[in-house]
Amino acid sequence: MNPVTVEPTANRVYALSLDSSQFASEAGLALGWSTQKALERYRQFFRTGASAGLESNLPAPIVRQLRDPSPEGEVLKFTQRVPALPDDAQRWRVITATSAATRLSHFDSLETESVLIPMIGRTGKPAYTLCVSSQVGCAMGCTFCETAQMGLIRSLTPGEIVGQWFAATYVLGIRPRNIVFMGMGEPLDNYDNVVQAISVLKDHNGAAVPISKISVSTVGRLDGLRKLAHQLHQPGWHRLNLAVSINAAEDSLRSSLMPVNRSMPLADLQHALMHWPVYGGGKLCFEYVLIPGVNDSREDAAHIGRLVRPIDDHYRTVRAAVTPRVMLNVIPYNPRRDSPWPAPEEDAVDRFLGWLTEETVYAKRRRTKGRRMMGACGQLGSEAIRGRRPVPLSVSAQATPNPAIAG
Repeated sequence: MNPVTVEPTANRVYALSLDSSQFASEAGLALGWSTQKALERYRQFFRTGASAGLESNLPAPIVRQLRDPSPEGEVLKFTQRVPALPDDAQRWRVITATSAATRLSHFDSLETESVLIPMIGRTGKPAYTLCVSSQVGCAMGCTFCETAQMGLIRSLTPGEIVGQWFAATYVLGIRPRNIVFMGMGEPLDNYDNVVQAISVLKDHNGAAVPISKISVSTVGRLDGLRKLAHQLHQPGWHRLNLAVSINAAEDSLRSSLMPVNRSMPLADLQHALMHWPVYGGGKLCFEYVLIPGVNDSREDAAHIGRLVRPIDDHYRTVRAAVTPRVMLNVIPYNPRRDSPWPAPEEDAVDRFLGWLTEETVYAKRRRTKGRRMMGACGQLGSEAIRGRRPVPLSVSAQATPNPAIAG
């Protein structure tokens, strides 16, 4: 089933969906503006938040805010209301519509979810990372993830994605330093809209977010990775960051946690990442959600070593490098609603990190933030939409080192 995707009508100039050159061209055709005038309005809109005659371009309103303190500052989760169906013919047109429309008709509107995460870097100064959603729901079916319990409702447009940055910057007054596509949805399942949104975000006449401060996280969709690898060769795209959600480094376990692995197994993913474009000294980030009794054994750490070492060795050979290519981000599991698993104990996380060191894997532990308000990694999602058949559990919930895989 294809998602419902909506975009502005041809006779409406929508700045949040367009980079500056596209906006200047569209504004010239639709509004009769000169290139200079269009660029001035575009810069003013993105650099100050002033509508400058573009009032209809303002993003979806923020409808909910949740805040949770952390040692580095306040974590802020916010939602924006977007149309469930493109029912305003003057504003939207349907590009792709199927029986998904029947599912959407149960809801008057949907909500995106975004999280502003405080971080204190090497300079000691506080900064925020904005975690954006690329879809409402997700089709990937990962059993540990709250978003997967919703299923895929629809993909977000470029303007709805960029609108999350605009809302954070000018409604909430927090300009993020980094943007990570780690919210609801699989970014490479909404490839064209995500790439267009990044084009808008990195535009020097607009939001001017450095491409090196933007990361795309994926479950490892090989088709999307091939397209994104080609995109990275284009001028202005070389330093885009990639994060890959691994969560298990052995096929049977990963397939039970992440159904995508059944058609795109680890050997193929390893090959694709071994040959991932290298510009500068950019790392490949592997994300590993550590689930008690599921993927936290000594054997699991050994499997990770066997997955990572060929990628690091290839990088060192081709680049004559000393440092590793892969950085493994260990994420203590954040329980979804009705989760069969608890969060791991601190000593279990430390023990697993020690095993990774023994396997010569360069690993870090991600600090847990926003867990209490369902704003941490893997916890985003609408409880109301979740009220349909949940993703079935296929991994033992018992705390055993090597759980049996349910067939």
